[in-house]
Amino acid sequence: MIKISKFVPAWWLRSPHLQTIWGSILRTPPNVKTRRERLELPGNDFLDLEWLDVLFEDPTRPIILILHGLGGNIESHYAKAIMQAIDDCGWYSVFMHYRGCSGDPNRQYFSYHSGYTADVEYVVSVIQARYPHNPLAAVGYSLGGSILLNWLGKTGGKNPLTTAVAISVPFELGKAANRMLSGVSRLYQWHMLRNLRNHMSHKFEKLGNPIDLDNLDELKTFWEFDTFVTAPLHGFKNADDYYEKASCRHQLKNIAKPTLIIHAEDDPFMLPEVIPQGNELTPDIVLELSKTGGHVGFITGNIPGSAEYWLEGRIIDHLLDFFPRYEKISIESNDVNIVPQRLSGSE
Repeated sequence: MIKISKFVPAWWLRSPHLQTIWGSILRTPPNVKTRRERLELPGNDFLDLEWLDVLFEDPTRPIILILHGLGGNIESHYAKAIMQAIDDCGWYSVFMHYRGCSGDPNRQYFSYHSGYTADVEYVVSVIQARYPHNPLAAVGYSLGGSILLNWLGKTGGKNPLTTAVAISVPFELGKAANRMLSGVSRLYQWHMLRNLRNHMSHKFEKLGNPIDLDNLDELKTFWEFDTFVTAPLHGFKNADDYYEKASCRHQLKNIAKPTLIIHAEDDPFMLPEVIPQGNELTPDIVLELSKTGGHVGFITGNIPGSAEYWLEGRIIDHLLDFFPRYEKISIESNDVNIVPQRLSGSE
């Protein structure tokens, strides 16, 4: 089902570009205490989790898994904000860094991409094993939303989530890459590719070069980067093969858990034609569209300079349809019971 969003942008932030960059530049993240766990993965690799630093003692409280966007981490402007909103409801949360995104390069040549769902599957299995009675939900931003929707589609009704939320999803990767070739969107592409190139250079200084990186600094578009880096590292023939196989739009027809997708028609990372039509959605999906909002923006407010972040409230409102509020957890401890036998190298 497609619904019209109730989001109204701040009158002084109507531009999709202001909506997109405001939070990342001017938002002060809340002071949320988290505890990092280095989770060892099958195949001699790892990823880092950030757990809300409270005792996970109540088996009735839901656990919300949070998935970040391309090149994101716990310091992304939305990360601690949604963890704070979840904590205010008395729920538990855990933020999942993809391989190599927490500050330390991962051990394997490959890391993550928009269609790679094995690590989400593994993290969910770990959460289930530790907390078998707690309900589970997930929230994914941008590329994290794509990974989440791909996983929901692949698993259908055979996953443990009660519900999911995906925000500003690049439903078709090829068209998203094309969008980044024009207008102001080229600045986003430049910024993200600069970070990705730096990350690759740092990683393969220690790991050795599995691919030719001599021309890494000359890769100026997502299509070039995905052709010469993403595709060969992750077993795709080329960028087009990656875009076709890893895009989540074709998985929407298989989703069988209640899922809210929040999307702005003016998202500067995408073309309007990537937005799915109603006949592509299962009865379990609500696609909530707004005319404005930018990319992971959705900022409102009546007073110039005093922003209100509508997105967290909308995510929480959706989760409240499935989980009750609890008394806010006040106990903090250095003895948080999240340490399993698999734990290695915790900070």
